[in-house]
Amino acid sequence: MTEDPFEAIKATFFQECEELLADLEAGLLALENGEGDDETINAVFRAVHSVKGGAGAFGMEALVRFAHVFETLMDELRAGRKPCDDATIKTLLRASDVLNDHVAAARGAGAPVDEGRSAGLVAELEALTHGDAAPPAPAAASDADEDEFGFKPVQFDPMDLAPAAAPESSVGGGWRIVFQPNSALYAKANDAGLLLRELARLGDAVVEIDASGVPTLDALEAEEGCLSWTVRLPGAVEEAAIREVFEFVDGDCDLAILRDAAEAPSAEPVAAPVAASEPDLDIAALLAAAQALVETPAEPAALAPEPTPVSAAPAAEVKAPPAAPETAANAPVAQAPVTIRVDLDRVDRLINLVGELVIQQAVLAQRVSETAMIRATGVGQGLEDLELLTREIQDSVMAIRAQPVKSVFQRMPRLVREVAQMTGKQVRLVTEGEATEVDKTVVERLAEPITHMLRNAIDHGLEKPEKRVAAGKAAEGQVRLAALHRSGRIVIEISDDGAGINRERVLGIAVEKGLVEPDAQLSDEQIDNLIFMPGFSTAETISDVSGRGVGMDVVKRSIQSLGGRISIASKPGEGSTFTMSLPLTLAVLDGMVVTSADQTLVAPLAAIVESLTPRPEDIHRVGGHTPVIRFRDEFVPLVDVAATLGFGTGPEPASTGVAVIVEAEGGAKAALLVDAIQGQRQVVIKSLETNYQAIDGVAAATILGDGRVALILDIDALVSNTRRSARKPDLKLAS
Repeated sequence: MTEDPFEAIKATFFQECEELLADLEAGLLALENGEGDDETINAVFRAVHSVKGGAGAFGMEALVRFAHVFETLMDELRAGRKPCDDATIKTLLRASDVLNDHVAAARGAGAPVDEGRSAGLVAELEALTHGDAAPPAPAAASDADEDEFGFKPVQFDPMDLAPAAAPESSVGGGWRIVFQPNSALYAKANDAGLLLRELARLGDAVVEIDASGVPTLDALEAEEGCLSWTVRLPGAVEEAAIREVFEFVDGDCDLAILRDAAEAPSAEPVAAPVAASEPDLDIAALLAAAQALVETPAEPAALAPEPTPVSAAPAAEVKAPPAAPETAANAPVAQAPVTIRVDLDRVDRLINLVGELVIQQAVLAQRVSETAMIRATGVGQGLEDLELLTREIQDSVMAIRAQPVKSVFQRMPRLVREVAQMTGKQVRLVTEGEATEVDKTVVERLAEPITHMLRNAIDHGLEKPEKRVAAGKAAEGQVRLAALHRSGRIVIEISDDGAGINRERVLGIAVEKGLVEPDAQLSDEQIDNLIFMPGFSTAETISDVSGRGVGMDVVKRSIQSLGGRISIASKPGEGSTFTMSLPLTLAVLDGMVVTSADQTLVAPLAAIVESLTPRPEDIHRVGGHTPVIRFRDEFVPLVDVAATLGFGTGPEPASTGVAVIVEAEGGAKAALLVDAIQGQRQVVIKSLETNYQAIDGVAAATILGDGRVALILDIDALVSNTRRSARKPDLKLAS
């Protein structure tokens, strides 16, 4: 069964919509933060215009209607006829949200659009476009002028059609664009006037209108395109820029883009020049000129003193916006990077094949080492070269899947606006590290936990404006969303400047719900982690935002399923910070291969600080049962890996093995006691939970060169479990 080409094109359109809507919101947020300029407004306009043009091609009428109103207001803003103030930007941000909803509904990936909300925003956009009054309508005629069919004549103000001289720059080897819209162009809610205006923005434009195709009134079809235009542009304008203007209407109009010769242009059919004294093309003037030509009496001699033949009238200049300095105009334009769209399944297959290549390379190296081949034969050198080449291929393929977290971060401003509106709080979202790259699989699964944590930060973390003011804070709360690389992992931090965690209240609710014993003695860290327990909620009432006890436990499970950890740091009255630490990729890992009780294990290299041989005098026991080892003037827990994972029959003497010092997320250290270290190796990660089940202390598995399966240790789990079991009164006193 072959794929429908039309559906493939539509899928590409929706992919482009995602990028356009992201650019749209990024531009509006820049304007809101005072970082935007005229080019930012133009970029927002182009994004809306592109969405509307593509939607019109697929007959998405509701999306086209809303985008048209949005586009009209943006056109007023970029022309400087309307102010781009805070109220307008807030309305545009809400309109951006509704435009997202329209696109999702057209794609079939979202709920139907709230028509009431959409209509309300249309009214707001039109009010901003036309002022408090309703959109302008044609001049009303008196009742006496109305005929039996209800027709009222439309009057046009007279205008000066005197020809003006064309600028020299328009005839010296410039461009000549002949453009005639078809009925399909208007049926898709496109506007010929906007296209002409876009051409005028490219440079000093000369526009000629040809109304010779307008039929008599009795033969006139309202939906047919009768007018055509000839536009002349300077030769310095790039052809690609001209074609970009007609990108979405190329199939709905007769279009010719020609390069004029150096001499003066030849005579054209009778054309009426249209002058525009404004920076933007005066569409009303064009329509008035067409009307004047249609109503010209049949006796042309009465209009002219001499019955001479009528030649092509010189076209009037259409003034473009003030040109940039000549040096900037002549500066070379940076070429945009060339990109292609590739199905993600193809990339996944490529990564799987590269993973198999890594395994086969390890197998080959193992077999060669077993045969004790002499390195001088060149086989050893060839294997080293193969290993380097395999590593380079793998890094290159993983870079293909790497994606900035910006795609997730850009979804959050809308969420913050909606939650702030529902809770009645003033919130400002600050994002950092949007360019931080991580594997696409990780990026896709970050959206849900970040969403829950942002909702929690606004609903539970930030105070109401009046409480913040009473506490000496700004009425507007701040939520910070940041991403950064740390020790071969990606760290996502979500912090707020709210009231912090009320630990007394959290503990009281946990006791009330039976989650902990009434006489339990818990540390601040343990109390903070109670909010991750299923069914736990500090909300007094159930709302659309929170109160059902579902949220933070979902966050913890999602992060753990990615091989990550989450921690909390909170100060009463100052706010809280939630830190998520995740692997950069779920495909490969640099690890240290060790053996323990005849089992081969892999410890992530990024977590290893150093290794040492324990001396008996450095090993002590706290409380008579918890072993610790002296390491650089401090004591760290000593973890017998075989005993912890259930490999060995009992604890082995610490002095007979090797202690690998590891550091977990948050800086907590421990010493893993193993039998021996085999060496460093890059391994391919295989999910143990998917193929078997989750095991505490084990993050995943891999296949070694000899075909055996080795477990990859979960350093964070081993360290936290050891410290949790050792956290007793006698240990606290001893420390």
